[in-house]
Amino acid sequence: MKSLTRRTVLQSGLALSAASLVFRSGLAHAESLLDPATAAGLDSAVAPRERLLFDFNWKFTFGNADDPSRDLGFGRDQGDFSTTGAFDFAQPKFDDSKWRSLRLPHDWAVELPFVDDPLLESHGFKPLGRKYPDTSVGWYRRVFDIPQEDLGRRIAVLFDGAFRSALVFVNGCFIGRHENGYAPFLFDLSDFLNYGGSNAITVRMDATFGDGWFYEGAGIYRHVWLQKTDALHLGEWESYVRPQLKGNAARVSLGTLVRNRGTQTENARVRWEILDPEGRTVASADAPQAAVAPDGSAAFTAETRIPAPALWSPQTPQLYSALVTVETDGKTRDAERVTFGVRSIEFTADKGFFLNGKSVKIQGTCNHQDHAGVGAAVPDRLQQYRVSVLKAMGGNAVRTSHNMPAPEWVEACDRMGMMMMCETRMMSSSPEGMQQLEAMIKRYRNSPAVILWSMGNEEWAMQQEVQGAQIGDDMVRRSHELDPTRLCTAAVNGAYQTGISTALDVEGVNYNLGKIDDYHRTHPQRPMVGSETASTVSTRGTYITDKLRNWVSAYDVNRPPWAELAEEWWKFYAARDYLAGGFAWTGFDYRGEPTPYAWPSINSQFGIVDTCGFPKDSFFYYKAWWGADPVLHLFPHWNWGQRLGEPVQVWVHSNLDEVELFLNGSSQGRQKVQPLTHLEWTVKFAPGAIEARGYKNGAVVLTERRETTGDPATIRLTADRTTIDADGEDIAILRVEALDSQGRPVPTADNLIQFTITGEGALLGVGNGDPNCQESDKEPKRSLFNGLAQLIVQGTKTPGTITVEAHSADRSTPKLVPASLTITTQKVQPRPAVT
Repeated sequence: MKSLTRRTVLQSGLALSAASLVFRSGLAHAESLLDPATAAGLDSAVAPRERLLFDFNWKFTFGNADDPSRDLGFGRDQGDFSTTGAFDFAQPKFDDSKWRSLRLPHDWAVELPFVDDPLLESHGFKPLGRKYPDTSVGWYRRVFDIPQEDLGRRIAVLFDGAFRSALVFVNGCFIGRHENGYAPFLFDLSDFLNYGGSNAITVRMDATFGDGWFYEGAGIYRHVWLQKTDALHLGEWESYVRPQLKGNAARVSLGTLVRNRGTQTENARVRWEILDPEGRTVASADAPQAAVAPDGSAAFTAETRIPAPALWSPQTPQLYSALVTVETDGKTRDAERVTFGVRSIEFTADKGFFLNGKSVKIQGTCNHQDHAGVGAAVPDRLQQYRVSVLKAMGGNAVRTSHNMPAPEWVEACDRMGMMMMCETRMMSSSPEGMQQLEAMIKRYRNSPAVILWSMGNEEWAMQQEVQGAQIGDDMVRRSHELDPTRLCTAAVNGAYQTGISTALDVEGVNYNLGKIDDYHRTHPQRPMVGSETASTVSTRGTYITDKLRNWVSAYDVNRPPWAELAEEWWKFYAARDYLAGGFAWTGFDYRGEPTPYAWPSINSQFGIVDTCGFPKDSFFYYKAWWGADPVLHLFPHWNWGQRLGEPVQVWVHSNLDEVELFLNGSSQGRQKVQPLTHLEWTVKFAPGAIEARGYKNGAVVLTERRETTGDPATIRLTADRTTIDADGEDIAILRVEALDSQGRPVPTADNLIQFTITGEGALLGVGNGDPNCQESDKEPKRSLFNGLAQLIVQGTKTPGTITVEAHSADRSTPKLVPASLTITTQKVQPRPAVT
């Protein structure tokens, strides 16, 4: 019988209290790990190579998946692709004046209305697919200049990811296609360009078909780059740096591939310069000169040694870089910078996971890639924010469920100290599956954050049939060829004795607590990791399960049949040394897979935080037992209206010795804290306040209060930063709250708030974490959900200020007192970009 799992079933405000202040201080600590000079990531291109951001000044319009007359005439003639230069829509002079102007990344799916169609449920009820041709195809265009002096160089366009089927045209010519929504792709445009004049690139994106069973977005949702190199250049993602700790030093194996697109044989040499985290040269190496034939390539390798290296870890994410240079006759022809870290990793069958020789329990979360307000088109700064939320909880690892992640997510994990299980989308040894796997490993094999490669997720046929073992053997073997320093796993939810499990280095277990000990007894030499655990469901700020409103109580008491509560799974894993740790499903709520309810719910409720990153109460359970800081978190709120005298369950998450609870100054009892559990009281509601006092060594060290507030009276806006860069990319993330007349956040407020943004910025998106909210993510208004909403504002390239005003949009009176916040956009040197 097929195992019952999350996937198989789906296929058939916290007050501004001490706890929320602790959450914010945790964010600040996590983000302090980002060096301001490198927070946006070091540019990998080094002169004479140019890598230009290609995100600005695009045009967009919808096409049609069925009707060529509504799809720029594309597909009217079956022989379209046979005629070079015949595509008018890809010519510089094509009239796109009626198209919408926008910047990338862009996800048009998040802009679409919600549609009550059960076939769209797992994808978030957005109208994409064969039934919705009007909204399943989008066209992007960009006119750009190429200087005459670039003639002779190799010029390529690189897409970090686009969903899903891309057709690329330049100057009227068809260039190529790409059929995967997550792997990067590159096309050499050199022969098709007009040097010294205008050029046009047009991309037709078709999101009719998906890759997964979750919200995936639509369009060019990751960055695009224009890359210029010499005809003799380093291969894309071919450079690797493999440090291996040996005593008090690191032996470093270096390698790269040099390609020659010129007409003459080139005698090339490659040099490496190793820079420490402070930018000082600490090692160097040279590879012997070798001939590179025209239209050929040659591999170059070398070794060097780093004395007394600074080690990468979640606590000290020290990063080195390697400058890789290709030379002929003493002249630099191409160069790039490769970021890496020095650390050792080991998975053992009896003692779990070791980092730098020390036992470390993986305290991880699985995460999809979408966020409130922006869908899949997540700005770089928002990637960093999302990592900081998980680190503030005590998390030390993430799983990229279920696809190759965005480069900026990996960079944020590298720089902020978050380990990663990096997962490919397609569990297959087909040419397409292997191409995706190879792209992922080559792209991220230098990342110190990556500790495991995952061959995929819950492919039942691959788990059960002999083909799974054969496919797994090929995938694992190829992974080891590309990266001999890491082991391979997969997220397996059953049939652990057969199929792909037999090929894995580390057995990945999804749920199935009752089978884990038995498997370990019969496979004592096989390391194990919880590739997917928990699947606890809860609604932020809600403490009564209400099936009519599709709400689930935020107490740690609700889970689907296959799943585990937070306390259940973590107690189990923490008690077993042989388990490396695990990845809870999920860190963030995500669009699609609405669980445990269907329509009108439009996103999951599995998250430890909601779609905005606002913590649910279980966040503080993990923080108490995953982190090192003292924690005292009291819930629920104390606004119970007409429930006078009725019993209310009061919980505390704490890692202190004892906690005493008070109601309006009267003790309700003092309890000892048992490891990996929570405390619980039953209290009859009376207006006023509940207060928890946490004791350590007999003394009160922390206090938490929940007060009965008045009605909402004013609006409060706070931003993660009040100064951002004027580079056209940076964002500010605003928290929106309603306060009562005494200035206390109202945890039940649901007021509709209208926003006005003026100055050097614009609205990027809004959200509130409500799994049932079908308000637009792009309109300048949002209802508070249990007291909170989020607003994301993006700056322009012009230094100045952005003013955000918030006022009540409710028709009821009295109106809330409005709020205003000013954000400064400071002058910076933006990333090199196509003008």
